Amino acid sequence: MSKRDYYEVLGVSQTASEADLKTAYRRLAMKYHPDRNPDDAVAEEKFKEAKIAFEVLSDPQKRAAYDQFGHAGVDAGAGAGGGAGGATFSDIFGDVFGDIFGGGGRQRSYRGADLQYNLEVSLEDAVMGTTAKVRLPTKVRCDTCAGSGAKAGTKPESCRTCGGIGQVRMQQGFFSVQQTCPNCRGSGQIIKDPCGVCRGSGWREEQKTLSVKIPAGVDNGDRIRLTGEGEVSTDGGSPGDLYVQIAVRPHPIFGREGEDLTCEVPISFTAAALGGELQVPTLDGRVKLKIPSGTQSEKVFRLRGKGVRPVRGGATGDLLCKVRVETPVNLTGKQRELLKEFEATISSNGGKHSPQERSWLDGVKSFFDDMRA
Repeated sequence: MSKRDYYEVLGVSQTASEADLKTAYRRLAMKYHPDRNPDDAVAEEKFKEAKIAFEVLSDPQKRAAYDQFGHAGVDAGAGAGGGAGGATFSDIFGDVFGDIFGGGGRQRSYRGADLQYNLEVSLEDAVMGTTAKVRLPTKVRCDTCAGSGAKAGTKPESCRTCGGIGQVRMQQGFFSVQQTCPNCRGSGQIIKDPCGVCRGSGWREEQKTLSVKIPAGVDNGDRIRLTGEGEVSTDGGSPGDLYVQIAVRPHPIFGREGEDLTCEVPISFTAAALGGELQVPTLDGRVKLKIPSGTQSEKVFRLRGKGVRPVRGGATGDLLCKVRVETPVNLTGKQRELLKEFEATISSNGGKHSPQERSWLDGVKSFFDDMRA
């Protein structure tokens, strides 16, 4: 009888990853294992077939030989006999998923946690870029006990519950699951006389100072990652990362809309009517802004290239200057008389000098005429 293709047996493609192979084998093992299918010869044969396929494809060298030469490239005969039938269901589960539960007697190490630091910067620094100093707590090995956690002159003892492995195996029916030892909490050691400085942890806290380069163009909510500057791992794993989150302080003059800066420029009534030039601020100095005669309040003038250069590249934004015509206050008697004379000359021209006002009054008149109709 010809042998089926091993990839077909497991129901995976030839590009399947190791994780895909384990998942496929676990599904078939749970379905066809003799312990779950007593006196079922067909199920037993399918289980043996799946086990042989997994043994070949999970071995990189055997898989390479199989991919090149097929069944002739691997010695599958050894797995066709009693080796498959002799394995218990819990053995299958442990072989495939031992790495998840720390199997094989190896204690897993865990990566340190990522940290976040909120950094407030000025608008000028956000637009131009800068370097900031940040201080944050970190863990370092305790000098007193050299990181052992035990009082000077003593040593940690091997945990008797797990035998120093840090894991214990729990049998539940078909399943055999490894979990963290409840006595030593996975460390594999028991400290009977802890260090008085670190209280048995082997670590102490201290402050560290980091230089953070703030690139030009950052905005509220942007994050800068400092690889390896997060929380240290206390069991030999790699440290986490530090994420510096940017918060830009409100500016007394400028606002920001994406890559554009905004500002409001108050101008006098006469400047708006007659026109002229104003000195307006930008982040890199003052520039002249020409105000044409008859400028209305809320008019926006665009100063090209005076905004923000995007942090990820692209064209620099603009500075948008919105003018607000300021009504004069605290008038003297003479000033009032002059304004009245001015108003009289304006009114005598039938709204020629105030087109918006005339248009609005005509609209109001039409509205009331329609109501009376």
